[in-house]
Amino acid sequence: MESEFDWLTLDEGEEVLWADTPHQYSLVPALVVGIPLSLFLVGVPIVVSAYLTYKNTNYVVTSAALYKKTGVLSRSVQRIEFDKVQDTSYSQSFFGGQFGYGTVDISTAGGAGVELSFQSVSDPQELQTLINGRIRTREAPADDKATVLDDILGELRAIRQAVEGEESTTPPADATATAATETDEAMFEHGEPVSVDESEAADGPAGDDDGR
Repeated sequence: MESEFDWLTLDEGEEVLWADTPHQYSLVPALVVGIPLSLFLVGVPIVVSAYLTYKNTNYVVTSAALYKKTGVLSRSVQRIEFDKVQDTSYSQSFFGGQFGYGTVDISTAGGAGVELSFQSVSDPQELQTLINGRIRTREAPADDKATVLDDILGELRAIRQAVEGEESTTPPADATATAATETDEAMFEHGEPVSVDESEAADGPAGDDDGR
């Protein structure tokens, strides 16, 4: 891995899922145009440029991100994490459709158009499917969190209903006082002694002043 991708630095636990270079038949258009023009020395730069681009371009898909390395005299490495990918698409030119290669475009959330292109890769539809699968895998933890939150809310609702049920079965204070009054009345009707307030006993029965 290090000898093949000395430009690639992976995070801990990150694994390479797919790696490729531009399809070899992607050189065909440059050869078709460049070889006839090479008689006038104009086509030589076209062929050389296409070949150097082919040899110095690498594409890598890992479990966490997408990588693209380009550059002949210098080196440029582009990295986009799956969390930032918003949309993917692929296209094939006439030659691409004939020889089985195409371009996969990656758009990011908040970005302006296409942010990353895997150009002239073999079977672009299969690569797009791989990328979309990884995007769904990375989104799965968010769904799990939502499920956990729903479970917690359900438990809280059950606890609340249980507490409200207990409060409804407990008799209020007014009901207790009413029950006590009814008990006193029943005792009076059966001739049982009933307590009399001391202040009323001291004043005597009503109407004593008139008898005097």
